[in-house]
Parts: sequence; C-alpha cells; structure tokens
Amino acid sequence: MKSVVLNLSYADVKDFVNTVSRYTVETDLKSGRYTVDAKSLLGIFSLDLSKPITLEIHDGKGVDELIKELKPFIKD
Repeated sequence: MKSVVLNLSYADVKDFVNTVSRYTVETDLKSGRYTVDAKSLLGIFSLDLSKPITLEIHDGKGVDELIKELKPFIKD
C-alpha cells in the first residue's frame, strides 16, 4: 500500500474522481478518523477539504501511473 497527502479543493473533486476511477486499484481517502472510497463524489464531499487528506492506494496494477496522474493534487 502507498500513501500520499493531497490538497483538494471543491473545484478539484470531479477531476480527481474521474482520474482515480479510470484505475481498478482500490483507493481510500482518510481525514482524521473518517475513511471514504476515493471514487465516491459524495464521500469526498463529506470530508473537511480545508485540511490535507491522505490517499491510500492498495497494491494493484497501475499504482505508479495513478500517482503520476495525481501529481497536481499532491501536497508539496
């Protein structure tokens, strides 16, 4: 499993979900004690997007490619 920290704005959520949904790998977003499916628009909107969010990518095909595509959302 790989983890990256993201900064998502409400305007970014649709693009983020579209990108993650193209991959079959399982992904979760964690904010505090809450965990949601990273492919769920409603789930993401239930999180506090004013704080950094951790994306957990479970082992599978295309993990490195997914991380490359998510570069604009990854916290520096």
